[in-house]
Amino acid sequence: MFYYKTCETVCSYLQGDIFGIDLAHVGIVYMLMIIIFAALRKVPYVRALLAAGIGVEAYLIAFQFREDVFCPYCLAFASMIIMAFILNHEKQPTPERGWLNRIVYGLGAVELPPAAKRPLPLLAFAIIGYSFVAITFSGSATPAYGAERSLVPSYGSGKYELIIFTDYFCPPCQSMESELDPAVQEFLSGGGVKVTFVDLPLHKETRLYAQYYLYAAKAAKGYENVLHARQVLFSLARNHAAQTDDDLKKALKAEGVLIAVYDLSPVYPALNKIINTYQAKSTPTCIIKYASDDIRKYVGTFEIRNGLGMLRATLTAKR
Repeated sequence: MFYYKTCETVCSYLQGDIFGIDLAHVGIVYMLMIIIFAALRKVPYVRALLAAGIGVEAYLIAFQFREDVFCPYCLAFASMIIMAFILNHEKQPTPERGWLNRIVYGLGAVELPPAAKRPLPLLAFAIIGYSFVAITFSGSATPAYGAERSLVPSYGSGKYELIIFTDYFCPPCQSMESELDPAVQEFLSGGGVKVTFVDLPLHKETRLYAQYYLYAAKAAKGYENVLHARQVLFSLARNHAAQTDDDLKKALKAEGVLIAVYDLSPVYPALNKIINTYQAKSTPTCIIKYASDDIRKYVGTFEIRNGLGMLRATLTAKR
């Protein structure tokens, strides 16, 4: 833990949590449980916990490969779990013979009285550990200064960052939305890219629509609700179907878009800062950050299409 807290390389920004609890603290609790069971000489429970830990580490190491960022502390912790599992391994006869049982009981078995009257395969505990962390884990590979909770909603995580400046009432933006939306879904579902939408209020009606985009972002944690909200907002703007606050609220509700109204006054300075930083003066504009010293700006449909294609090729090559 001291190494993790003092590490100034990727450890300082490769972060994750389970149910909102920092993964480092979960690791402390996990190791304390192993120490307690070992002190009480409950070796079967120690072996079961270690097997579950191997499943957890399999997922976390895969996450690091996916993000192409490796944390020495995390890898050292995983190595300790694997070594402890090997040192505590006990060969036990399997209940039945056959190739299937050789696979199921390949990691060994434990008897956990009084919970079970027959040996339980350790592979089952590894699968449980992997499944648990796959469902509950939320991770980020964003540098520390960018990983702080931002007032501007972003989605996904990874080595690359995509910032999209649009205006719902901009005809080129409206026509490009049919291309942009599936591309964003591809990047978010595939991983490796952090996506941020910034509404540039070039038309007077855009400010109201931008408010409801932020309300939709507040209402749901995932990106699905936001992408759906943007589709609906572009459609409404294209047809000038909603021009008042009540009309917009009713239209979004009718389309199943979740919204949560809140005070946006702190958000606007953060949005203005992003707009000024990248000198976004027209729409559509797209910023793709490959590295801190490799930031590329694309303006207009043609350039953005080429830029997204290059990002897609880069991600494909990495995978």
